Amino acid sequence: MKKIRTRFAPSPTGYMHIGNLRTALFEYLIAKHEDGDFLLRIEDTDQGRKVEGAVDIIYDTLANVGLQHDEGPDIGGDYGPYIQSERLGMYKEYADQLVELGGAHYCFCSEEEVEKQRKECELINKPFKYDDPCKHISLKEARERIKNGEKYVVRQTIAHEGATYFDDEVYGRIEVDNDILDESVLLKSDGFPTYNFANIIDDHTMGITHVVRGNEYLSSTPKYNLIYKAYGWEIPTYVHVPPVMKDEHHKLSKRNGDASFQDLVAKGYLPQAILNYIALLGWAPNSEQEIYTLEELIRVFDIKRISKSPAIFDINKLTWMNGMYLRAMPLAKFHQLALPYYEATIHRDVDLFAVSKILQQRVEILTQIPEMVDFIDELPEYDNVMYIHKKMKTTYEIALQALEASASALEALENWKDEESVHETLLALPAQLNMKNGQVLWPVRTAISGKQFTPGGAIELAHILGKEETLRRIAIGMEKLRKECSDQAA
Repeated sequence: MKKIRTRFAPSPTGYMHIGNLRTALFEYLIAKHEDGDFLLRIEDTDQGRKVEGAVDIIYDTLANVGLQHDEGPDIGGDYGPYIQSERLGMYKEYADQLVELGGAHYCFCSEEEVEKQRKECELINKPFKYDDPCKHISLKEARERIKNGEKYVVRQTIAHEGATYFDDEVYGRIEVDNDILDESVLLKSDGFPTYNFANIIDDHTMGITHVVRGNEYLSSTPKYNLIYKAYGWEIPTYVHVPPVMKDEHHKLSKRNGDASFQDLVAKGYLPQAILNYIALLGWAPNSEQEIYTLEELIRVFDIKRISKSPAIFDINKLTWMNGMYLRAMPLAKFHQLALPYYEATIHRDVDLFAVSKILQQRVEILTQIPEMVDFIDELPEYDNVMYIHKKMKTTYEIALQALEASASALEALENWKDEESVHETLLALPAQLNMKNGQVLWPVRTAISGKQFTPGGAIELAHILGKEETLRRIAIGMEKLRKECSDQAA
């Protein structure tokens, strides 16, 4: 059996889009499921769109998610160069050979002539397909004109009778009438190949067996196959995948402000969680399992389970999945990830590892951390109505009674560094006061955090803040409640 070889061939035009990363993942999984090779090729023939530093972004992204390529510009291989702009001479040779084989011709038409036909088609509301008069020029005459210095391009030659078909792994058999196929430019006048022609040459010369790309290429794939046939080359296996959508009507697009991989990481999402989530965009495993390691994905991935339907990117689902990853990791690893956020937010001398203990099971994305712990540095302003908890039947009077009893009990507590002591002290109060646990702990938590939602309960927060700061904040709470009760009585 022929060894499977796939390639990820991004253009260095900026950040890694989610759709591009999913394509890379599918290519990687197809290869590795059969112990094949996964190649990285940089397609930079469109020099005008090249962005400085974008190649490094590609390397960093693949490394961050664990998609290790077997060959590429940075590690070499037997089929290099792996950067298209370093292969220019080869494209010219293949283009000339294709002309010899009758699959292409030299075109000397000006941009004005092409544009004239385009406008004529627009006037009669007809899809534009260039009818090139140059395909009727003999090869001898064309070569003479080239020798005389005339500017030219190499354009594909298509016999317009009959039809061309191919079998796609996702969409099945696709058949297109040849008379609707446009004779596109393959080699531009500056010697650079067009994207499509360079892909064909590179895929063949690099031994690529499976081509994975977006389903927008379904209609043009017959043109690629005509070129393969003209050369007498084996046609690769095609895997066209549905788009990743923002909603039912709009594609996910960086131009529309949608998040790239780098944006999501900056927002606090883990690379492994992102990769896990996008694996499920347009592909379904043969089970209810949703959380996968990369090794597990390699084992279970099946091309036949790629959907024909577009996949909608659900940030809420990704957020849930990211939370699952954070909760599943060792506490020490979570603590290391959280430290930069603590250092930017917490300047009080507290046990940060204890903060991680209460935070890990509650945070879903890392950038939630500052807002969840900002009360540690300074007690925020808060409304007294936060002391009222209807379910616990907490009133201002009950809250004040709870705080007064808590302040007295905690003041007498000597072994504050032992969280169990704080726990026993506060949980002994409800029975003494003839109250429910929540009627005591809710006011204490409100007083020491000033927040309605906190990463931990009253006991955990008091232990982290320390005796002096906890009592200071409870005193502020008692003062606020005494004034509230006085105002109500008046």
